[in-house]
Amino acid sequence: MQSQESELRTRYNDSSRGVYFIGTTPPKSDTPNEQVETIANKLLERVSDIDFDGLIVYDIQDEGSRISKPRPFPFKSTHDPRWYSSLLNEKSKRPVITYKSVIQSNKAAFNDWAEEAWQKYGVKDVVLVGSPSKDVKASLPLNKAYETLVESQHHFFIGGVTIAERHASKGNEHERLIEKHKQGCNFFISQAIYDPQATIDLLTRYAIECQKQNLKPQRIILTFSPCGSEKTLEFIDWLGVSVPEATSLRILNADKPLYESIRICSNGLQQILDAVIPYDLPLGLNIESLTNRKEEIDGSILLYKLLRSKMDFYLAKQELKKLNNLQK
Repeated sequence: MQSQESELRTRYNDSSRGVYFIGTTPPKSDTPNEQVETIANKLLERVSDIDFDGLIVYDIQDEGSRISKPRPFPFKSTHDPRWYSSLLNEKSKRPVITYKSVIQSNKAAFNDWAEEAWQKYGVKDVVLVGSPSKDVKASLPLNKAYETLVESQHHFFIGGVTIAERHASKGNEHERLIEKHKQGCNFFISQAIYDPQATIDLLTRYAIECQKQNLKPQRIILTFSPCGSEKTLEFIDWLGVSVPEATSLRILNADKPLYESIRICSNGLQQILDAVIPYDLPLGLNIESLTNRKEEIDGSILLYKLLRSKMDFYLAKQELKKLNNLQK
């Protein structure tokens, strides 16, 4: 997996190209191991005709403490994300980024997790997630978890989460990104985007602050998820994703809600790219299906193809701008 790790780092550091991921979750913990293999094979078969850089495997938590509303889809524990990542990496021969929630860990337990992740599962690319609620006291603060990986004898490639909705309410997410980079983060992955303006505000503020401090912006992976039903929309809202009222109404009142959501996501990415093109921010895409409904999974593949073409065109315009500047 070493060569793949180097390849992923190289791609992240090359701002002239995008990085493109498919997001997924491990199967439920009561799924027999042989069926997990079948699920992994089906996923890779679905994405076999698209060009992607790697996969992202989430660490699913209950998060009941974060919100008083009941979870639209009941929480069920999953297989260890490290094992599923290892399986997908072995089958796809592509890098896999593994999420890890540190909320239930202490330093010793997290250190053991990291050692086993590297040695047993070959997991080298990770995104750490902290407490989902300020009301929950984390055993291991996120900054201490970063510190543990940075001090590890293993050369982890470390990422963090960025939330545009948090910037909209607190106005300081750009400062959090800069601080997390100082703590060891080399990239960031957003939560699902349905309010492009919130993301534009965050990216613009982050780019300008990096310019002020003479810092190199770290790559930000923008996540998009299709929505084909009222239940999925409820789940998106429950996850804390901001969906403007007009957007919800457009989806729910459309003849084909799934395809309306794909149009909305496509338009949203275009708005973001048009707004941030002056800032030379290194970006990427992560496309996920939030449910296991076949229609939405197939929709996520279509969404990937549409959004990747937009991102590639954006990058081509960036390169053209650089060439023009060189010739002046």
